[in-house]
Amino acid sequence: MATASPQDAAQSAQSAAEIARQAADAAQQYADQAAALAAASVHAATGAAIDPFVFRFSIFVLAVFVGYYVVWSVTPALHTPLMSVTNAISSVIVVGALLAVSVELARNDSGPIWARLLGFLALILASVNIFGGFLVTQRMLAMYQKKKK
Repeated sequence: MATASPQDAAQSAQSAAEIARQAADAAQQYADQAAALAAASVHAATGAAIDPFVFRFSIFVLAVFVGYYVVWSVTPALHTPLMSVTNAISSVIVVGALLAVSVELARNDSGPIWARLLGFLALILASVNIFGGFLVTQRMLAMYQKKKK
């Protein structure tokens, strides 16, 4: 049985990678065409009568389901990095909430009160999420430490 040289193996791996990339590009094109066709058919069937709120709410509901299944399928070993990423996202939310609360400082007016109240609520909830995430991460890391006698 003859063995292949490293150059032959590298060339075959590169050609296989190129074929896989071409297949992925073709699949992406098919998916884009299917999405465009579906959007056009829904647009034609409803006469463009889909309320933007309903459209955005349906995306939100789908995101909730996808997020639920993604989070519950995470292995325990990946839980701590996932919590760190969640804390980073919440910190970005805190920045946005601070901007919403300080509307009067940004535009020299009082701003709509509901925006300031929602910003304050977002600030409180994101802060609780950050500190809770740090506590959970600390407990997860403590599980991997050896117990002291």
